[in-house]
Amino acid sequence: MTENSTRDIEHLIDLMAKLPGLGPRSARRAVLHLIKKRGLVMAPLAQALQTVSETARECVTCGNIGTEDICDICTSPKRATGQICVVEDVADLWAMERGKAFAGRYHVLGGTLSALDAVGPDELRIPKLVSRIADEGITEVILALNATIDGQTTAHYIADQLGDVTVTSLAQGVPIGGELDYLDDGTIQAALNARKSF
Repeated sequence: MTENSTRDIEHLIDLMAKLPGLGPRSARRAVLHLIKKRGLVMAPLAQALQTVSETARECVTCGNIGTEDICDICTSPKRATGQICVVEDVADLWAMERGKAFAGRYHVLGGTLSALDAVGPDELRIPKLVSRIADEGITEVILALNATIDGQTTAHYIADQLGDVTVTSLAQGVPIGGELDYLDDGTIQAALNARKSF
């Protein structure tokens, strides 16, 4: 085989390897599978990628990803509960939706505050959150940010900006099915601090 005969395939492998969770070897296996299942998988995948590339957009209200300027969650009258759940990223919003435990609205920050990376409040969607609280009559803001230093710094900053609105955060601690021996010290400490009556 000449170098020219595999250039397009190698280019596809290189592009696939840039996806989260795929390295060069996994990308090579995925591309080989796509080629073998060209009509069944590759052609529909290429069409779906083209369609999403042309139609996907960020919701102007909350930052979710959909195909309209305002997403289904923001336009649903069933979601007007006076609660906003603040998340770092769209992936976090989608994870919350999978659990079907929250029936309010969301606000995607687009990251966390980070002095090292020069990410301040204006680089995130924090000013938009503050204006939404006043405009939408929000009574509770649920901070569902990751339990990292940047996540907690962001949570404290947001709480300081919100004034009289009730601010809550997700409980942290021992996961269901978790064994204490496998947990880190911070998780055990958070679980002890958030203990409740049995």
